[in-house]
Amino acid sequence: MQPLAERLRPKTLEEYIGQKHLVGPGAVLRKMIDAGRISSFILWGPPGVGKTTLAQIIANKLEIPFYTLSAVSSGVKDVREVIERAKSNRLFTSQASPILFIDEIHRFSKSQQDSLLGAVEQGIVTLIGATTENPSFEVIRPLLSRCQLYVLKSLEKEDLLDLLHRAITADLILKERKIELKETDAMLRFSGGDARKLLNILELVVSATDSDPVIITDELVTSQLQQNPLAYDKGGEMHYDIISAFIKSIRGSDPDAAIYWLARMVAGGEDPAFIARRLVISAAEDIGLANPNALLLANACFDAVMKIGWPEGRIPLAETTIYLATSPKSNSAYNAINSALKLIEETGNLPVPLHLRNAPTKLMKELGYGDNYKYAHDYAGHFVEQQFMPDELKEHHIWEPQDNSAEQKHVARMQLLWGKRYK
Repeated sequence: MQPLAERLRPKTLEEYIGQKHLVGPGAVLRKMIDAGRISSFILWGPPGVGKTTLAQIIANKLEIPFYTLSAVSSGVKDVREVIERAKSNRLFTSQASPILFIDEIHRFSKSQQDSLLGAVEQGIVTLIGATTENPSFEVIRPLLSRCQLYVLKSLEKEDLLDLLHRAITADLILKERKIELKETDAMLRFSGGDARKLLNILELVVSATDSDPVIITDELVTSQLQQNPLAYDKGGEMHYDIISAFIKSIRGSDPDAAIYWLARMVAGGEDPAFIARRLVISAAEDIGLANPNALLLANACFDAVMKIGWPEGRIPLAETTIYLATSPKSNSAYNAINSALKLIEETGNLPVPLHLRNAPTKLMKELGYGDNYKYAHDYAGHFVEQQFMPDELKEHHIWEPQDNSAEQKHVARMQLLWGKRYK
């Protein structure tokens, strides 16, 4: 018997739940679909938000051939075979290019992604990729430049409730049972915006309950999930919950919890590159200037894991996890870049002061570019006070150092150089 999530998979855009910013009336993807032509694109979003379903709906709506590959099990040979089949189909029809859907495209190697370039460029196939990872890191630039990128969001509470009501009223099996959704907070919380996980939880709870009617309560859901911790998490769909607990344990300076959540990911077969990348981010975001060596170690860990893989990769991951968790913490760099971006949003593109501009041509020199710039190395201590901010912001302060020994050393130096500017 098919799982509930598969039985309820939408067949049309009218049945599709969520992502109104992409497929709602007047939205960008909806316009392309209604026009009958789409260009290659990549769908980026967390698990269970409808990436695969949306690709299939588009193919059905446009009535064009649909090929699918999984990056987990397909190689360059499989890609080339699909492309050849697509070429053959195009010889006998004038319809739009077949759709090649690649699930988990972030798992494709560089050579596998390279093998797609020609077919996408020539329009032999229309590529739709799906990924849970940031395409900027995982998809090669030439392929990314040939595709639009659309971001899918976790489903909202209203979307998830609609899905639950649809399941108990429209599914051929569940509608035979008397099901009352008395409380839904626990199901929504455990699902984390993942439709597939939500339906797996509902199916688990209903199948484990013999009484009729089945009255769904938060207590019932919690007790069933504690008894069946993996039943609703086939294929590692909890990885967003666990990585969140992992990073928050590091941020909270709890090495025991951090190493526990790391072990959960290792035991669950998580991609080691995903873990290592998050450690690099945490080193910069949460430890930052309080211990700059953390970022060096995290980068070294990433390199080591890429070289050695599993199972030995767990060792540098564990070393780095404990080091980050036990390091002093500062998010002043994280706050500073966010404050600067907000400032730019508020003030726009302010002009660079003339004395800071480069003057590679005679005309630029005549216009005063570079005039009165003071070359710091020509002065005692390799410092001379001058204005580096735009005129409108010359008194504005962005970096807010925090109270740790490493940053306070930086503060002392800045006070020595700039005086009152750093109190």
